[in-house]
Amino acid sequence: MADTVESVLESSKPEGKQPKSVRVVLLALMIAMMLAMLDNMIVGTAMPTIVGELGGLEHLSWVVTGYTLATAASTPIWGKLGDMYGRKGSFLTSIVIFLIGSALSGMAQNMGELIGFRAIQGLGAGGLMVGVMAIIGDLIPPRERGKYTGMMAGVMALAMIGGPLVGGTITDNWGWRWSFYINLPLGAVALALVSAVLHLPKKRAKARIDYLGVALLTVGITAIVLVTTWGGTEYAWTSARIMELTGIGVVALIGFVWWQARAVEPVVPLHMFRSRNFTLMSVIGFITGFVMFGATLYLPLYQQSVQGASATNSGLLLLPMLGAMLVTSMVAGRVTTNSGRYKIFPIVGGALMIAGLYLLSLMDTGTTRVTSGVYMAVLGLGMGCLMQITMLVAQNSVEMKDMGVASSSTTLFRTLGSSFGVAIMGALFNNRVQHVMAERAGALGKGVTEKSAQLDAKHLKMLPAPIKDAYQHAVSAGTHSAFLLGAAIAVIVLIAALFVKEVPLKSGKPSAESGEDVAPVQVVEAV
Repeated sequence: MADTVESVLESSKPEGKQPKSVRVVLLALMIAMMLAMLDNMIVGTAMPTIVGELGGLEHLSWVVTGYTLATAASTPIWGKLGDMYGRKGSFLTSIVIFLIGSALSGMAQNMGELIGFRAIQGLGAGGLMVGVMAIIGDLIPPRERGKYTGMMAGVMALAMIGGPLVGGTITDNWGWRWSFYINLPLGAVALALVSAVLHLPKKRAKARIDYLGVALLTVGITAIVLVTTWGGTEYAWTSARIMELTGIGVVALIGFVWWQARAVEPVVPLHMFRSRNFTLMSVIGFITGFVMFGATLYLPLYQQSVQGASATNSGLLLLPMLGAMLVTSMVAGRVTTNSGRYKIFPIVGGALMIAGLYLLSLMDTGTTRVTSGVYMAVLGLGMGCLMQITMLVAQNSVEMKDMGVASSSTTLFRTLGSSFGVAIMGALFNNRVQHVMAERAGALGKGVTEKSAQLDAKHLKMLPAPIKDAYQHAVSAGTHSAFLLGAAIAVIVLIAALFVKEVPLKSGKPSAESGEDVAPVQVVEAV
């Protein structure tokens, strides 16, 4: 796998520079990817301790929201900067910003400082995932790229499983500040390896950055993420604040699309969406994010509240889903590399996702852990067919000059999908839990979940047996509604997959039909 790529790189030394080892480059990229994915998982476990020391419980949600907003708003900008000025420089800059934000977050003295420093962290995180995907897109032809999807899926699974465990261990033994400081040695390793081993040309584009486009996109994304974060929790969905933010977001995004059609160097070139496959992959990525993050939020809640699982090992509860996702992603990548065919995977993935979500919606207070594990594995098989194939097909659908912005756009759609998934599935879950609690336990039950439908283990143990039983039935009803909604939404993935056009993946050889040089020339220019 890597030997093939290295032989291509060996034959393409520009100005005598080349990577010493593609494996080392990929190691550095995977560490950077791990930083972006692991951070929220670790910090989430440390949050109760952080609030206990810094106070500011009423601003707790902003610790996550500030990070998410900055990440989502900066993602397409990092992709464009990489296309214009070179990927290595923008990638290294994003790592440095992330590490600065991590160090400052660890030194925060109050909740306000922590929120601001987390936003700085998020700015850097926006460039980490995009940088990884775009650099791999530069170095490795699409036909070979499928081999690496299992590696990326493995990093994702490791972050989701290990994050809560690592976060709990660090917080208990070293203190919550090390939840942020732990990023520094990992980031330093990634920074050193990328600086020393990865050699990409320094681009100097004549075109200026589209500042108006950046501003409109930032305002639009910020407003939409705030709507999905605050709606149904901080404010009612019909409140004036939510309506204002919705209006601002819609107007900003419409203005952004209008301006991108006229800008000389647009942040998101609209011509990419003329490609049927790119548009379909954006839709599939959005729905996959919607389903995946909703599932990872409510599955542990169900198993802790209804099945009595330990909160300490919450990451391990997702092992059937994440393990199945990892195995399927590796198989899909290998088959795609060997055959060059990929349309079957979005179709199968969409069907399995629908089946898995429907099965999960059948869980009740009597469902065993083995049964729920099988249901999760079905969902994991479906997501494994989709997670990395969407990025591969999206990158294969655009020109090399748009590789960065294509990667960032696909990542952005998945991020926005996760925001909508958590918000909409959460609103449905909370509404259903409160309704069932009021129905089964009357005013007392309604009072228990009046502020939040999610109870931690400490408060759950304190409930009287009848109220606890009512709450378990309420959580089962809530997860039923949330996953049933997910299954209905996942139908869109299957429909979109049926319209995917199987365009041959670029194999690194000149196309005999078009006479166009594809990946090897791109690698020669890039490395």
